[in-house]
Amino acid sequence: MRDSRSAAGSPPAATSGTIDKSFVDTNVLIYAHDLDAGHKHATAAALLRTLWAERTGLLSTQVLQEFYVNATRKIKTPLTKPAARRVVSAYTPWCVEGLTPADIATAFQIEDDAQLGFWDALIVALAARSGARYLLSEDLNTGQTIAGVTIRNPFAD
Repeated sequence: MRDSRSAAGSPPAATSGTIDKSFVDTNVLIYAHDLDAGHKHATAAALLRTLWAERTGLLSTQVLQEFYVNATRKIKTPLTKPAARRVVSAYTPWCVEGLTPADIATAFQIEDDAQLGFWDALIVALAARSGARYLLSEDLNTGQTIAGVTIRNPFAD
């Protein structure tokens, strides 16, 4: 049986000092819970454990929605719906406040300026609004800074 809690858990007490926040894209969350993903699974699971421990992880409801659909339908060995729902519930504390019309307008601007697809631009817009320093994703150009958020590919060698 697949352990849907492999990368999630209860966060420990907050640490002192300023810590950079990281916004997690859907692919990182999927790999963390996809036991068939090999080294990407190990890398993503370790990364999310660190973000839990440091209390520095952020994501959006868009990420959770995409995770649920892909984890229950598109990975090699899909999670059961109840297991995927537990993962979604575990990560709700990381969610930024709801999507606003201003976020959509910002995403339009990012879409045009950075030549991104709309859904990726919306992720960047929410990462920027949430105060994230980093966006962890394999889908965007690592090292690029968009709207003040630096893209990091945790799987790049």
